[in-house]
Amino acid sequence: MGVALLVGAAPPAQAQRSAIERVKAGVVVVGTFQRTRSPPFRFLGTGFAVDDGGSIATNAHVVAERLKDDTDPEVFAIMLPSTTAGQATVVEVTRSAVDEEHDLAVLKLKTGRLPPLRLSEDDAVSDGDEFLFTGFPIGAVLGPIAATHRAMISAVTPIVIPVPTGDRLDPSLVRRLQRGPFPVYQLDGTAYPGNSGSPLYDRQTGTVVGIVNMVFVKGLKENALAQPSGISYAIPIRHLRELLARMR
Repeated sequence: MGVALLVGAAPPAQAQRSAIERVKAGVVVVGTFQRTRSPPFRFLGTGFAVDDGGSIATNAHVVAERLKDDTDPEVFAIMLPSTTAGQATVVEVTRSAVDEEHDLAVLKLKTGRLPPLRLSEDDAVSDGDEFLFTGFPIGAVLGPIAATHRAMISAVTPIVIPVPTGDRLDPSLVRRLQRGPFPVYQLDGTAYPGNSGSPLYDRQTGTVVGIVNMVFVKGLKENALAQPSGISYAIPIRHLRELLARMR
């Protein structure tokens, strides 16, 4: 028996390629920039355009560090990958909002806009569902070349996101931590350092359902490269929707 395609519907492979290209247009490198440093741009993770295209979503831990404030101040910045080898555009950003409880941050572009990615309106994600994520694995070594990987939802599991340092523990955060863990997506997919902040999205539509934020590491931190576990985690996108709504 043959398989009938709906009239006007794109074949699955073509739809997937289109989804990847749409996502790549809104995915950026997140880092810091200091003019006199060599190299001036330091890679921290991945982000993607949201809302009106003037905002970038990423993980809170990606932009958690304190910047150097001297005669040549260090600033947060994004790098826009270029189709021309060796060329990329750097744009300064500022931290607009941070949700440490769910490891989310929103950055504001100083200039320009990017094609925003569409965020899922529900949490209809189940074990066995397959998605893609696009980001910059090991970006400090491989450069600003966006790479796409497959991931299957292996479990929806509870987790608590720790704060990076003790001085970030204010009373409101302590109260939130006392409420206990919240569900995240456990992925059967290999992510690497640099994939933090990557959008997890539908293979056919490009609709974002989560944000990659952690990799399970076997043993030492360095093993994330040499011996990847194939187990990663993503924050459900509803937490980003709620953060954006609070900003409006």
